[in-house]
Amino acid sequence: MEPNLRFGLSTPQSFIQRFLHWTELLDPANLFISIEKIEKSRQLLFTNEDAVRNNPDDQRIKEAWKMSLSTVHPDSSSLIPLFFRPAALLPLTAPLISFYGYTTAFNIINGNSSYSHNWVERVFLGTGAFVSSAAFGLFPHLIQIKYPLNNPLLQRALLLIFFTQASAVNVFASRSFEPTRGIKVMDKEGRVVGLSRKAAEKAVRETSFSRVVLVGISVLIPEVFIHFYKRTQFFLQNPPSLWAAKLSCTILVMGLMVPVSFSMFPQVGQIQSRKLEEEIQSSTEETELFYHRGV
Repeated sequence: MEPNLRFGLSTPQSFIQRFLHWTELLDPANLFISIEKIEKSRQLLFTNEDAVRNNPDDQRIKEAWKMSLSTVHPDSSSLIPLFFRPAALLPLTAPLISFYGYTTAFNIINGNSSYSHNWVERVFLGTGAFVSSAAFGLFPHLIQIKYPLNNPLLQRALLLIFFTQASAVNVFASRSFEPTRGIKVMDKEGRVVGLSRKAAEKAVRETSFSRVVLVGISVLIPEVFIHFYKRTQFFLQNPPSLWAAKLSCTILVMGLMVPVSFSMFPQVGQIQSRKLEEEIQSSTEETELFYHRGV
């Protein structure tokens, strides 16, 4: 069984445990792990099938899990391209100009890849997802151009609502093949039972919600901070500090919210068999099945 998938099936975690786990995987140093080190870590995990349960304090095993989980896709067992590894999300989405293009590619590459697809379909899917989410995100700016809003609070609220909704639209659009074609569901031993569209819908819905939380809070808190910062004596004496203060607050909040949003739901999700398609229910006696949710 793929080690990363085995890790998700064998280690049920609480939100706090998932959060601490993600703070390790989001370390920017994980972007610079050599292929040789990744291969050695994978070999170690393949030759220690009980590494999750029997070696919790072994430093070599810990490092091997960290390298494998942060660089290899659980569905395809292939290397995640350098700039689309989870650790690259924060550094590359900080400039808003690249936000929609990057997050579209990030969502496609880190989504579930167990359904049938080819690269041409993914290119067209990514292009459509980028255009639709970017258009949705630009909508509040177009509204303000045609119908100027004098209330600053209303302007910020409109921007927040559309920006978070655009993030949700991006997830739904970039992973729209999953609910239409179905993703693999498996038992606790990792044996594939079938392809389920209902499990895919749940996976995409959970990921979309976590992205709304990530973007919404990352936009909201800096706006609230700046609202009160403008009333301070320091700002009155140093007006140019506003931009630096807002940028610092945004990066700080987003740096915290990335692991929070990734930790909201387990990467290997669970679903009751009775909630799946009839053909899947009839092909297994398991009451609970598992699927790879994606990031």
